Amino acid sequence: MLLKAILSIALTVSWAHALRLSVGSGGQTIRALLDESTSSPLTKRDDTDPALLFPAHNLSVPVDHFHNDTLYEPHSNATFDLRYWFDATYYRRGGPVIVLQSGETSGEGRLSFLQKGILHQLAVATHGIGVVIEHRYYGTSMPTPDLSTENLRFLTTAQALADEAYFAQHIKFPGLECYGDLSSNTTAYIGYGGSYAGAFNAFLRVLYPDIFWGTISSSGVTKAIYDYWEYYSPIAEYMPAACSTAQKTFTRMVDNILIGKNDTSLTHSLKSAFGLPNVTHDDDFANILSSGISGWQGLNWDPSLSSPSFCRFCDNLTSTNLIYPATAPLRSSAEHLLTAGNFTPTDDLTTQLLNYIGYINLTQVSRCAQSNYTQDECFTTRDPTQYQGTSWASQTWRSWAYQYCTEWGYLQTGSGVPADQDPLISRTITLEYMSLVCRYAFNRTTPPDTDRINQYGGYNISYPRLSFVDGEQDPWKPATPHAFAQGAKDRVSTTSEPFILIEGGVHHWDENGLWPNETTADLPPGPVREAQEQEVEFVRAWMREWRKECAENGRWWW
Repeated sequence: MLLKAILSIALTVSWAHALRLSVGSGGQTIRALLDESTSSPLTKRDDTDPALLFPAHNLSVPVDHFHNDTLYEPHSNATFDLRYWFDATYYRRGGPVIVLQSGETSGEGRLSFLQKGILHQLAVATHGIGVVIEHRYYGTSMPTPDLSTENLRFLTTAQALADEAYFAQHIKFPGLECYGDLSSNTTAYIGYGGSYAGAFNAFLRVLYPDIFWGTISSSGVTKAIYDYWEYYSPIAEYMPAACSTAQKTFTRMVDNILIGKNDTSLTHSLKSAFGLPNVTHDDDFANILSSGISGWQGLNWDPSLSSPSFCRFCDNLTSTNLIYPATAPLRSSAEHLLTAGNFTPTDDLTTQLLNYIGYINLTQVSRCAQSNYTQDECFTTRDPTQYQGTSWASQTWRSWAYQYCTEWGYLQTGSGVPADQDPLISRTITLEYMSLVCRYAFNRTTPPDTDRINQYGGYNISYPRLSFVDGEQDPWKPATPHAFAQGAKDRVSTTSEPFILIEGGVHHWDENGLWPNETTADLPPGPVREAQEQEVEFVRAWMREWRKECAENGRWWW
């Protein structure tokens, strides 16, 4: 089941992989999610596993913070262990506690941010304590015995926000007792997060301004959107023009056949040419073809982190030289499909289609063939039995799926693209298709209640000492306060309310960093370096404001 709305999966992964997964795009079937849920951790690129440097700790927090809200009935008086990690290497009295929210993945995948990246930079610059905190229902922060729909009722953004506020108010860092009270009662708390966790931090500042002195929302998706067809708009705008043209051409060809012709024999010929004759449903088939385009979000300025999948896909799609000799016998079939799809089968276009077929065979068909599954078992969204597991051990994908099915939306469709625009993915990818997971896994047949999220301000959310840092080329930009094309208003960036757009940036590019011996004149690139420097400077300014207020109120800050 291709879950294009997956922001990220709660896996035990390296921080590089977690970076790519955050508020993720599609290309994952329910079979792939099940396999990932039981996979072993990826190898870390750093010499020292940060999990060895930063031991995990737990704080007992309430399962249910809102006993007056019927949404959580039956209520619970139980508590659970919320996992966190911290680094006090650079701490001096009066410094802040800087909390990075892990978001929709295991916190283990964020630990290297304690060593490098914006969390580390802020801790050094302000003599602060760096903290990575895990989100409820991810990693080991498990409020309930399993992930059944009934037990997932406590998985809301509001409950998770209350967790972090509770943490700031009650934390006692092991080994730092000599510094006295380091809770938000005496200490400035600064929040940071990227993607979903970015929006989370924006809400955190607005809802708990007396607990969090300031927060940074990086690529923060503050506007919940049910039909998020605009995910592909920045990709279409900034991807190589030749690749965009080819992708749109072949998507139109596929849709002209699947939707326009509605011919069973022709549809079978199309699926067979791509090596997928046994995929029963047309939308499942079309969804497989979108796997390459979804790699855009995995691009990163750090070459060792950037996923090569999108560039490889475009190299395949735009080449007019035959890359896969095994597809040569399919030339006449490719010409026939182009003609049936209302395109003239020139030699170059036919070769590009053959390369597309070869790419799908290499990246999708062959992997399924090596498994013990049928093609429908590999690729279908429409088998209700595959959604029924609820165990923590094997069904971690359910956590984020529940969140977008109930509150956030972000179903990335082709059908929602206006009729006067050519989509990058098939129009057979509809809301009905993308919401099947909600029906089969959680018995939800109505849209998510996005008002729960948008009540916090949507595009217009603002607050003193709340910063927004977004990427110019981010597919999630249309859900951030920088979504000018979607109605968001431009703002003047100030020290109190910084408003930064990283030129050429994709998804929360300010979050990761390099070791000192890796830094060069070009890495990090200028726009990323400038954004991180600005973040350091405005957080320093926020801390000066903190110290001034403490002095005026007769409070000791050192």
